[in-house]
Amino acid sequence: MSFYKQAKDHLIRLMLGKDAVPSGLADLNHYFRTYGAINFRSEKQEDGSIVAISENFQYGSIVTSAKTQKELDEKVKDAILTAFEVPSSYAKEAGVHRETEKEYAFA
Repeated sequence: MSFYKQAKDHLIRLMLGKDAVPSGLADLNHYFRTYGAINFRSEKQEDGSIVAISENFQYGSIVTSAKTQKELDEKVKDAILTAFEVPSSYAKEAGVHRETEKEYAFA
């Protein structure tokens, strides 16, 4: 994640205040409780990068890529937060984590 995005997300958090949370967190929570985990399939590209594509996201598709599996894991989590318009500075509160090799869920 870029320094600019991190700084912007932390600024949003400061402006909202310590006790405020983005409405996307409630939407994220509701989504996972209603539909369950989001499954992703991974595809290796010719240039060596890995692309992750959601298979069962009810609101369209989530697609992201990275050079390593560890980086891809972080980018998938960030892409899920982005889909629900949750700043990455709320990642801890969101609790999105990898359940299995292909599933991401809400804690």
